[in-house]
Amino acid sequence: MSYLFTSESVSEGHPDKVADQISDALIDNFLAFDATSKVACETLVTTGQVVLAGEVKSKTYLDVQQIARDVINKIGYTKSEYMFDGNSCGVFSAIHEQSPDINQGVDRANPEEQGAGDQGMMFGYATAETENYMPLALELSHRLLIELAELRRENNDITYLRPDAKSQVTIEYSDDNVPQRIDAIVISTQHDDFDSSDDVMLAKIKKDIVEILIPRVVAKLPAHIQTLFTDNITYHINPTGVFVIGGPHGDTGLTGRKIIVDTYGGKGAHGGGAFSGKDPSKVDRSGAYATRHIAKNLVAAGLCKEVLVQVSYAIGVAKPTSINVETYGTATIDKTDGEISKIVETIFDMRPYFIEKRLKLRTPIYSETAAYGHMGRTPEVKTVTFSNPMGETVSQEVETFTWEKLDYVPQVKQAFSL
Repeated sequence: MSYLFTSESVSEGHPDKVADQISDALIDNFLAFDATSKVACETLVTTGQVVLAGEVKSKTYLDVQQIARDVINKIGYTKSEYMFDGNSCGVFSAIHEQSPDINQGVDRANPEEQGAGDQGMMFGYATAETENYMPLALELSHRLLIELAELRRENNDITYLRPDAKSQVTIEYSDDNVPQRIDAIVISTQHDDFDSSDDVMLAKIKKDIVEILIPRVVAKLPAHIQTLFTDNITYHINPTGVFVIGGPHGDTGLTGRKIIVDTYGGKGAHGGGAFSGKDPSKVDRSGAYATRHIAKNLVAAGLCKEVLVQVSYAIGVAKPTSINVETYGTATIDKTDGEISKIVETIFDMRPYFIEKRLKLRTPIYSETAAYGHMGRTPEVKTVTFSNPMGETVSQEVETFTWEKLDYVPQVKQAFSL
């Protein structure tokens, strides 16, 4: 019997995502000037206020207030009527030095024995249902908001958009887990105050979403996904009505509150740890990236059609306490999931030091991860530039989203005789 599955996304202007982007901008700036920086920073945003808090061990000094303002302005909170804008909001910093009790468990005389920055379990997931091995409902939810942000910045076809927005996509699957059609799409977008009545305003917003946004999204999708967009989709556009008050003025934002949006939209599993604001010694982040890297390469190699990879750590200990692979019965080889797990351990070294080296994680690559998902993105090589209050400027070439590379497919095929 067919079933429905739903995932959601939020825009870069959503208050929780504003907080994530500020926290990750701080990470990037610290790593740009001191690649050995240890950082765990949280951000709170509300009406006219930003609060920065956390622990840092670094050789550099930053103007954290200015970094926060730059992020807010880049997102699009630049007008006083938003009741939150980068130039006028207050920015309070309560960032202090990292506890030596934590640091002693991470740093080692032999870097290869670097301990995990915390205990916990992390999950990576991949599925063959999309070209980037991501769950389709989440992929479409992200694409809707990425395109909506493009329309907002163009300010041509739709001129009333404000930065805050959410999306949700419900897909009908067959009993053998194949997407059949899109059942429902929900989009709530912040907008300017209209002069006309609420009914006229809502009708225009719905018309623009259905006739402008949706076709632009569909045009960029593969043909087999385009066919899922039928005339029978139920649309819920700004279902509560007026959405003028939004962003941090409408809802306080905190770092790390959108962990399902950041990962797999409810598919697979999640260990509970947030990513943004953490340097890669925190395995909440690096372990989750490494397990996604494993999962994606296993599916791409043809080992299975769907997979969930779990890793767990004890704080201060380099070797994981466990590695587990679950193929949901989709494995193409005559081995149990337990046997597959043992072989995976021989291919991917999951000690924190080797994860950082393999995925090039001690570089300023994190700001881009903080909106529209950490997984399923396209790796790029680019040059980034940062400046600090001492007048120093650094530029370096970095590689983003390295955990999305399919560079271990040959090793997986060889190890499993695929």
